[in-house]
Amino acid sequence: MATKEGSLEAPRRESLDWRNPDFHDAAAVNAELARVFDICHGCRRCVSLCQAFPTLFDLVDESDTMEVDGVSAADYGKVVDHCYLCDLCAETKCPYLPPHEWAVDFPHLMLRAKAARFRDPSAKTRWRDRLITSTGPLFKAAALPGAAQLANAAAGNAALRKLGARVAGIHADAPTPKFTARTFSSETGDEVGAHLDARASATTTGRVAIYATCYGEHEAAASADLVAVLNHNHIPVRVLKGAACCGMPKFELGDLASVAKLMEKNLPRFLDAIGDGYDLMSIIPSCTLMYRQELPLMFPENADVARVAERFFDPFEYLSARAREGLTATDFQTPLGKVAYHAACHQRVQGFGQRTREFLAAMPGTEVAFIERCSGHDGTYAVKAETHGHAMKIARPVVNRVRQAQADAYGSDCPMAGHMIAHGLADGSQATHPISMVRKAYGI
Repeated sequence: MATKEGSLEAPRRESLDWRNPDFHDAAAVNAELARVFDICHGCRRCVSLCQAFPTLFDLVDESDTMEVDGVSAADYGKVVDHCYLCDLCAETKCPYLPPHEWAVDFPHLMLRAKAARFRDPSAKTRWRDRLITSTGPLFKAAALPGAAQLANAAAGNAALRKLGARVAGIHADAPTPKFTARTFSSETGDEVGAHLDARASATTTGRVAIYATCYGEHEAAASADLVAVLNHNHIPVRVLKGAACCGMPKFELGDLASVAKLMEKNLPRFLDAIGDGYDLMSIIPSCTLMYRQELPLMFPENADVARVAERFFDPFEYLSARAREGLTATDFQTPLGKVAYHAACHQRVQGFGQRTREFLAAMPGTEVAFIERCSGHDGTYAVKAETHGHAMKIARPVVNRVRQAQADAYGSDCPMAGHMIAHGLADGSQATHPISMVRKAYGI
């Protein structure tokens, strides 16, 4: 029987059998890496997405056979190290995703390799990687009185940054978060706009519980703008205080046991909110993706996880769904002019379309220059000394597009991507989250 080239069937992501001992077996992992690498070598359509594919193809092209069988299995990890699980290859490029018989899911194979390495005592995961993926404790510590000022001062000190590069492997020029003791949760009540008359739509309850997330707590302005925009649209808001990290940093590390523990901490809060008639929302696309896709694939048998996934929304997906039924305010007061808008990778792969772009473009006096390419930040990738240069290279086309747009404002649904673009521009400008643009347009 001939093997079909590509597939016309709708692609699907299959569940992760991560609790099966074979999932972490080094020999089985290497065999699957070799199989998939050979398919990727014959295709090469993902070469421009990230550094993982050029690394793979260089290894093949520089081998004696110029095929995958000429690449040492010891070098497979070089490819894995450059995958930050953006999912773009699987969701936007690959023709061999299931149900195709080749069943290629490159990012989930990279995850499997990371998980196997994390479980391997001989691999010795660096303490730096364990630290920078512990965003919950790290960000909470930075919010303690005096800690935020010290962390920000250290981040701005060239000598300390060079020391950090030598001792901890944090690149001296990498963009780092700006910490504050005045976090979103500490500055916001438990219920905001409770007096508003919530109106349900076909797919939404008209009441939103905001999962602030580790990063969203310190992106307090954007998180507060989200509350203001929702309230302006007569949507009451509950702030889910004390929630744990979504687990994406540990997921990218391959520490799946920690991901499971974090999920177990958050599920009761989420289920309580759903039970009270609230939908769930996050300002960070990666956190939304965890609960809408990655955790359901890790726990396909868990009805609670499925229930949370069903009620989790992206802000602009939510507003757009309600706009189609005339439930979104259109009283815009301030034209935004030209906006350079970057679509975040972890938003793009959720499959609900270009809702942010559409919402912004529908506002009077607003022109959108759309940028659909990875920003290069990708969680910890842009921070590490060994990958920061690659991250800046990946970011360069996005930065150039923003520069060429000569826009009145620029930004991304992912605050980290926005900071990466600002870092690349290096002109003193700051990115603006699209929800903050909408608040400005409403004049609230």
